[in-house]
Amino acid sequence: MVELAIIGGSGLDSLQGLEISHTEQVHTPYGEPSGPITYGKISGREIVFLPRHGIDHTIAPHQINYRANIHVLKSIGVEQIIAIAAVGGITEPMQAGTIVIPDQIVDYTWSRQHTFFDAPSDPVVHIDFTRPYCEDLRQQLIGSANRIKLSIVAQGTYAATQGPRLETAAEISRLQRDGCDLVGMTGMPEASLARELDICYASCCVVANRAAGKVAGEINMQQITAVLERSMGQVRSLLSEVIQ
Repeated sequence: MVELAIIGGSGLDSLQGLEISHTEQVHTPYGEPSGPITYGKISGREIVFLPRHGIDHTIAPHQINYRANIHVLKSIGVEQIIAIAAVGGITEPMQAGTIVIPDQIVDYTWSRQHTFFDAPSDPVVHIDFTRPYCEDLRQQLIGSANRIKLSIVAQGTYAATQGPRLETAAEISRLQRDGCDLVGMTGMPEASLARELDICYASCCVVANRAAGKVAGEINMQQITAVLERSMGQVRSLLSEVIQ
C-alpha cells in the first residue's frame, strides 16, 4: 500500500528523481483516469505519480476525469495527495515564479462531475469544506520549504475557473474583488472529491504568469513555459524534502 500520491500539473507531467518500479493502468466505475499510475521511490519512500493532463499533456482542464483520478488513488490505498498546479497571479505578492501553498478556494467551475454521491441510490452527503486543504499536509510543505530555505508564499485563495481559455481582464478584476490571489483551472473539483473520500489533500502552486490585465499586453505562452521550466526545479526540491 502506497500512502502518498503526487498529482502533476502543467510543467510537471513526469517526476524526475523517481525510481520507477512499475506502472499500472487501473479502471474505475467513473471511467478512465488521466493515465497509468506510476509507482516508485523518492529518497527511499514509496509514492505514486499521476499526470493530471495525461502523459503527453493532451487533456484540457475541463475534460479531466477528476472522479476517476481521485477514485483510483483511493482504491490503491493513498491517504495523502500533493497536487502540483500552474496558476496565474492576481494580487501583488503573486509574481511569476512564486511558489504558493494556498489555504482557500473559490469555485467558479460549472458542469464538472463534482461529487461521488450523485446516483439515485446514493445518500445525500454534505462534506465540511470550511478549510478545503488538509492543514497537516500544508504545514509539512511549508516546513519543508523552510528547511531547504526555499522562499514561498504560505497562504492564498485559489480561484478555480472553467477554462480552457484564459480569463479576461474584467474577470480577473472580479476575482480580485472576491478575495482571490491566484487563478487556475484544475483546483476543483479535485480538492472536494479528495475530501469526500477522506484523503488528505494539499496543493503546491507555481505562478506561471501575472493574470490578465495585471501586465501590459497579452499573456505570452512562451514566457509561461520558460517560467515553469525554471520553477519546477524548485518544486522538485520541495517534493524531495517533504517526501523524506
